Amino acid sequence: MLWTRWLVLLLCWGATGGEQQADDREGFALESRADSRRQRSPPPVEPLDFGFVPSSVYDTHAYYEPGAVGILFHMVHAFLYVVQPNHFPKDLIVRVIQQNMGGIKIEEWRKPENVVLLLQWIYYEAGFLICGTIGILFVVLTPIIGMCFCVCRCCENCGGEMHQRQRKNFDCQRGFYTASLIATSIFIVVGVLIAYAANHNVSLQIKSTRRLINTNMRDMKTFANNTPAQIDYLTAQYTTAKNKVLSELDNIGPLLGGRIHSHLEKEVVPSLDTALRMAGAMRETKEALENISTSLEILQEGTGKLQASLSEERASLSNTLSDPACTNGAVSHTCNTIRSTLSQLGINADYSKLQDVRHALANVDTVLKTDLSNIVQKGYTSFNDTPKLVKEQTKNIVSGVKGMLDKIGMEIIGFSKMFPVEASLANFTIFLTDGQKNIESFYPQIDQMDFYRWIGCVAVLCMVVLVLAFNVLGLLCGTCGYDKQATPTTRGCLSNTGGNLLMAGVGFSFIFVWILMGIVTTLFVVGGNVEKLVCEPLANRQLYKIIDTPYLVHPAKKNFLPGMLFQNPNIDLTLGSMYRDCYENNGLYHALQLETMFNINSFLNRTVYNRDLAKVFDSVQVDLQDITLLEQAGRDNLINFANSGVGQIDYEAYLTEVNKGVTVMDLLSFSTDLEAQADQLPRGALENALKGHASSIRQIHREHVVPIEQAMSSLSQSIKLLQRTSNDLPVKVTNILSAIDAAEYLITHNASHVVKQETKAYIQSLVGYFKQYTDWVKNSLSTEVAQCKPISNIVDSMEIVACSFILDSVNTFWFGLGGCCILLIPSIIFSIKLAKYYRRMDTEDVFEDSPYDDTLTRFPRASAPPSYSDW
Repeated sequence: MLWTRWLVLLLCWGATGGEQQADDREGFALESRADSRRQRSPPPVEPLDFGFVPSSVYDTHAYYEPGAVGILFHMVHAFLYVVQPNHFPKDLIVRVIQQNMGGIKIEEWRKPENVVLLLQWIYYEAGFLICGTIGILFVVLTPIIGMCFCVCRCCENCGGEMHQRQRKNFDCQRGFYTASLIATSIFIVVGVLIAYAANHNVSLQIKSTRRLINTNMRDMKTFANNTPAQIDYLTAQYTTAKNKVLSELDNIGPLLGGRIHSHLEKEVVPSLDTALRMAGAMRETKEALENISTSLEILQEGTGKLQASLSEERASLSNTLSDPACTNGAVSHTCNTIRSTLSQLGINADYSKLQDVRHALANVDTVLKTDLSNIVQKGYTSFNDTPKLVKEQTKNIVSGVKGMLDKIGMEIIGFSKMFPVEASLANFTIFLTDGQKNIESFYPQIDQMDFYRWIGCVAVLCMVVLVLAFNVLGLLCGTCGYDKQATPTTRGCLSNTGGNLLMAGVGFSFIFVWILMGIVTTLFVVGGNVEKLVCEPLANRQLYKIIDTPYLVHPAKKNFLPGMLFQNPNIDLTLGSMYRDCYENNGLYHALQLETMFNINSFLNRTVYNRDLAKVFDSVQVDLQDITLLEQAGRDNLINFANSGVGQIDYEAYLTEVNKGVTVMDLLSFSTDLEAQADQLPRGALENALKGHASSIRQIHREHVVPIEQAMSSLSQSIKLLQRTSNDLPVKVTNILSAIDAAEYLITHNASHVVKQETKAYIQSLVGYFKQYTDWVKNSLSTEVAQCKPISNIVDSMEIVACSFILDSVNTFWFGLGGCCILLIPSIIFSIKLAKYYRRMDTEDVFEDSPYDDTLTRFPRASAPPSYSDW
């Protein structure tokens, strides 16, 4: 059994290892879980693909379909159910075993509890006891009755008198006995065929037993040969987890640094964004100031030229209205109206009084000499270099972890090589091969014994066949030689021979029937009880419940199986659970519950992710002190911009002047009204002069007013933009600097908490890969490594051979033979009755006239047969 111990040790990994280390590891795991609950949940771990454990394909199909003979098996099972309809007495058997553990003693049965058990057992076996008693009585009484019958007939009693009375229903009785004997013989033939089919089925199934033995042996060899490869595959797949962890460590910058960056960017990036937007606002402020300055110069220059042109045109128009033609009564009113509107030809806005912005523009130009955008971009770059910073600072730790992982891989491989598993399994394979050869060496003896068994059963059946032969021959001879015209004393030789053959069958029936019934009774009691107490409970797994009953074997030993295998009866391992796990093709590690003796968890926890590796991971520290979001030059630049004087500009004065019209009255409207009034005048020089002035006013609008209006629009837009930018500018700059200060304070002072939190999340993701490996190993050991289906196949094969191949056939044999024995009784009766109609009698009934009456009356009298010289 050395190979089994090595196999068990290898399958459970960690058979050696201190419990103290396991306790330390469990305490460390509890502490880690407590810390993880206080923090946010780590990111989901990427599932690893460990592939498929090399599977074993087993050839044995432990299933038996009897075919046509199964109908006979079902008939026997139904008969046994009628004989024994009670449920399997599990509790009764358990109590019997427990109360008689020290051996059965006669005086012990006098105890009341044992008497009760005996009565319960008798009640359960009532059907078999009744049938067995009947069989024994049959065996005892049949030869006695047969002897008495023979003596009685020798005394010419019991039908031994060679005289037959002739009756009116003579032919009807003979036909009835003939038909009854034929029917009985037919049923006996059926019983013989049933028994012969069962006998022949045993021989056929013995050959199938060889196939089961070969496939089971082949499966056990497959089990032994594949187990080392499966274990090597488990150890080799540590590389998958290790390579994934190494890949994560090589990318610790993007992974850990990226998580730290993502956590901090919620505070850092918005502050830098506001500073960057302020840099853009500076450039927009400069452009707006430049537009204001340029527009103001254009407006001041344009309004001067417009003023001169309007003054000149107003004076010219006044001279025109001074023409003597305007004094005419019909024209004077129009001229006076035009003269009253001359004051509207003037400038409405005065841009000469607006504040000059060149000083503020100079200050902004000075501020813009420092590139704030570039400074902010440096802050972005410094913050975005967090992954690179993390990678540089953890370079030594990563190299140390790689070395430790390589060492762990060597430990796992070394542990799997500590035990000579391959040599042990090779010896086990040799043991199986030798065992198979030894079994095969018994095949000739088994065949010879089966042949003798077959001959013996055929010989037993030949006893019945001999009686059937006499019955059939007697029926043939008697029926063929029967002559209705012949009297009982004159029957022919063939008919007499038929009757003698029937009586010979009766004689052989009395000789053989008690022997056959003895065989039937013995096989019935043994085979029936084995079927009801072993095969049926084995098929419905009730038998396992008896074996798995706690404290069945010994009051101090809870479970039988672990006490036998591991000398520890307190392990919760039962034969039923082991069979069920093996039937489901689970691993031997799970089926035998080896974790209770060899805990794989302790080895994996001590090896795959030990405290040394945990300490290295816990030593990961990241310092973000070197990150600078905004240099001092950028801060000074923002402050100078806030003090550039942009906020002191009188934007309301600008907007007031801009919102005014360029002229007092719209020149186009003025010229249109002037032409309309000129059209009211008589045609002449005055009309033409006024229309000329209207045309001049339109030209002034095109040359001066339109450019001024465009400049005013540009000035209005720039003023509004600048007003929005400068609104609470110092407050905005202060808020920006405060946000940047807060972000830098978060990085320099509070980032350690973020770094620790993200580092633990990162470490948990690495540990998750090891946990996937350990979980996969445990699951593979439970379901895929050393799949123990061959063990359940062996049990099922033994059940098939013992119960289906042998016992069902034996039960069917006694069922058919027992039917023949029972039918031989009516066969004896019908043969005796029928032989009277075929045998030649010594005397017969004759009829003669009565002398005492006038009518002719016939009276029978005995008469001897006539003498014939040729008889």
